[in-house]
Amino acid sequence: MSSAVVSKPVPVVAAPKRLRWLRILAWVALLVVLLALPLYLDAQWLKAGEYAMVGAVGAIGLTLLVGQAGQLSLAHAFFLLAGGTAYCVLSGPTNDERVIGFGLDPLLSLVLAVAFTALLGLAFAPVAGRLRGIYLGVASLSLVFLGLYFGQSASKLTGGTSTGRQPTRFRLFGFPFDNSGPHVEILGVPLRQAERSWYLFLALTIVALVLAWGAVKGRVGRSWRAVRDNEASAAVMGVNVARAKAGAFTISSAYAGLAGVMTVLWFDILKPDESEYGTYGINVSIAYLAMVIIGGLGSVGGALVGALIVNGLPQVLALYSTQSGLFTQSGAGAFTPVLVSTFVYGAAIILVVLFEPGGLAAIGRRITGFSRKNPGKEGPR
Repeated sequence: MSSAVVSKPVPVVAAPKRLRWLRILAWVALLVVLLALPLYLDAQWLKAGEYAMVGAVGAIGLTLLVGQAGQLSLAHAFFLLAGGTAYCVLSGPTNDERVIGFGLDPLLSLVLAVAFTALLGLAFAPVAGRLRGIYLGVASLSLVFLGLYFGQSASKLTGGTSTGRQPTRFRLFGFPFDNSGPHVEILGVPLRQAERSWYLFLALTIVALVLAWGAVKGRVGRSWRAVRDNEASAAVMGVNVARAKAGAFTISSAYAGLAGVMTVLWFDILKPDESEYGTYGINVSIAYLAMVIIGGLGSVGGALVGALIVNGLPQVLALYSTQSGLFTQSGAGAFTPVLVSTFVYGAAIILVVLFEPGGLAAIGRRITGFSRKNPGKEGPR
């Protein structure tokens, strides 16, 4: 009987570590590019990117609610209006007879506006705890109509549908994010309002992204997913189902409130809608839902890509059409940038539902899995 030495296969652990470092380097490279863009792009292109970041913050909050906790919500537009209104009221001047203002510091007003929308979400939590699926979606949609009535009737807070109200320009420890204040240059490029707003929006998006990643990877995220998969099993494992649902809706509302503050800063005006289709209407709630479906339900990174397609694409097409002369028709049936972008992300939703229910995030995971599998094929050397 021959004695053969059989070597045990050695598990390959370098590849996942290498892949993890590649991911980190990719995010660092993306951050460097985003930090450098204001030095090379015109103000109009920066404005388009800022609107995509507004959508990214709101989409992150919605994907936590819909994808991680399994609760359907169409109330995002309501919380956008609530957050923007709270910021304008808290930071607004006290000597304006037309509207109410408390004259607080803009940073404090932003934090309090986010906290206020979180409390509104917590107030709706008992309804969210009793309903699920399409029933919860319809119930949350009622908040959009409530916001329409509030915006039209509470003119002392919102400024009314005819004129609206101007938000207070954001200042951080006395540094203004507009053209007033000290002259600042980076590599010979002056930082004016567009560049300063870009860095402000980028900082808010990064904070929202990091907090969402922490929630998803922590105990809170595990409780959300347990409730999403099976409420009875989650309760047996010790998860407080009602608390988990309330927490998810509260956090998602807070994200929407932050996106609402960014919205009024981007438009430089708070103007309530005259109908249910506007800046804070049903179409906006559907657009945010489209972001998370395209990006992948529950994926924080996918929400960023979905926001880039849904919010960023119309802005880019509008700028490109102005420069190239495409999609400049007017009148009924004309192909406008908004209409073309609506077709694009509408087709993207159909393709995702039919061929890849996991969205763009699932495609990314498949590529990552392929990258992980290939090094393992080499085997021990």
